[in-house]
This record gives sequence, structure tokens and C-alpha cells, in this order.
Amino acid sequence: MSTIRERNKELILRAASEEFADKGFAATKTSDIAAKAGLPKPNVYYYFKSKENLYREVLESIIEPILQASTPFNADGVPSEVLSGYIRSKIRISRDLPFASKVFASEIMHGAPHLSADLVEQLNSQAKHNIDCIQTWIDRGQIAPIDPNHLMFSIWAATQTYADFDWQITAITGKAKLDEEDYEAAAQTIIRLVLKGCEPD
Repeated sequence: MSTIRERNKELILRAASEEFADKGFAATKTSDIAAKAGLPKPNVYYYFKSKENLYREVLESIIEPILQASTPFNADGVPSEVLSGYIRSKIRISRDLPFASKVFASEIMHGAPHLSADLVEQLNSQAKHNIDCIQTWIDRGQIAPIDPNHLMFSIWAATQTYADFDWQITAITGKAKLDEEDYEAAAQTIIRLVLKGCEPD
């Protein structure tokens, strides 16, 4: 029974991610989510109680990986290894959770109205921790004296674009969907650009 429950919840979450990413919160109907999941509409309410709760679950499904991606960041770490690991984690999120990533991006662009204050604080604290680590490396002369805030913003933009702007990327590459080689090439390219840009003067 537990296995069926988890399977149904996963089907609903995946369908909801796609629907919310495509139509936004307001325009998405629970009936469309249920149809995409291949389940009766009452199942959506049985497992998630409301569309609002389901939307928050979609958001939370990507917030945990985002927080975990920063695990390598510590002031005593090797900058090249930390930054490379972080970039690879962010690329994996775009690869594995593209629809949830789009939902998250839209939520942030609208001022994060559905995110709890606790989650916002976690995300902001994580970003501040990462930026402080970068500033420590700069102060020690381990990397170039670049603005740590804008370095983080650039990494976010470069990695998340593979989820948030996948239509444009597939249109330009002529592929219906990116494969493992594409994501590896993306990771290597971003890593090279970041590490070269961070080399001490």
C-alpha cells in the first residue's frame, strides 16, 4: 500500500511540475494535473489536500537539492574543487528537475509569494555562506578579486538556463532533448570559464 501511495504521489508531483511550469499557478487546473498523471482527480486532493499545497510540494522538491548543492562550500576547501562540484550539482538539477526549476524561477521572479519565510531564510543563508567563502578565498589571494555576489549570480544563470530556457537551447542545437554528452559539455564549459576567470592576477 505504501508503495502505491508513493508511486501515485510521485506521478502527481511530476505532472504538477510540468503543468505549473507550462501554465503558471493560477492557470493550472487540478483536473489537468490528474489527467497528465493518469489518476482520478480526487487523488490529487487525497494526497495533497489543495492545489496550493501541491504547488508548495513542487517548490520544495527542488529547494532541497539546491541547498544540498552548496555542501562543498567551506572556507578551507580548494576553490577550484568547490566551484567545480557546485557547478556540476547545479547542472544535474537542471537535467533532473527541469520543470520544478522553471516553477522555482517563476516563483522567485514573482517575489516568492508561496515560499515560507523559513525556506526563504534557508536559501538566503546558503547564498550568504557561499559568498562569504568566496570572499575568504579572495582575501587570502586564492582567487582573483572579483565581486563574489556577481560570481554566484553568473553561476546560477549559466547553470539554470539549461532548465529554464531549454526550448531555446534545443531550438539552437537542433535536438529534441539534450543528452548526457550535452550536459557534460555544458558543465565543462562553465567550469572552465569560471575557473579561468577566478585565477589569481
